[in-house]
Amino acid sequence: MINPFKKTYTQDELRTFGFLSRVSLFEELSHREMALFLPHMYLRKYRENEAVFFRGDPSNALYLIKYGKVSVSLDIQDKLEQLSVMSDGQAFGDNALLDKTNRIYNSLVLSEEAYIYLIPQVNIAEIFEANAEIKAKMLYAFATTYNQYTANLFNAYKSAKGFINLGDSYLD
Repeated sequence: MINPFKKTYTQDELRTFGFLSRVSLFEELSHREMALFLPHMYLRKYRENEAVFFRGDPSNALYLIKYGKVSVSLDIQDKLEQLSVMSDGQAFGDNALLDKTNRIYNSLVLSEEAYIYLIPQVNIAEIFEANAEIKAKMLYAFATTYNQYTANLFNAYKSAKGFINLGDSYLD
């Protein structure tokens, strides 16, 4: 039996839900839960070599790559050391899920152009405050990602045979 009171979504909304479901932070959310983010998703076009943000900037937004490639890098003694290349369906700047944080890396567009959704931190915080289940699902995905980053760091350390002082990564 069809429920005449069930919320229906437009084709554009369904396409956006399809996109969001491929982003690890959103993959466990229902359409109803994802719909809360739609009014706060702003699509921005970036050009090649355009900075999205710099290390030390306030973490004011979460970024979701619809199309394009973005380099995530650290600046070390006036040089950029690339950590990763992010592409379609990936999120970066995910520390915007946490209050009062600053960027820990730089992000620069590598492709000729990139289309990137941004979701302001203030809107994420409002959604989290009103929806504990969404907050729990997204912070679990966030923690899982950072657990993998930590495992990758330890593997790189072992491969480098301890040429860095790993203890420095645990300083305040």
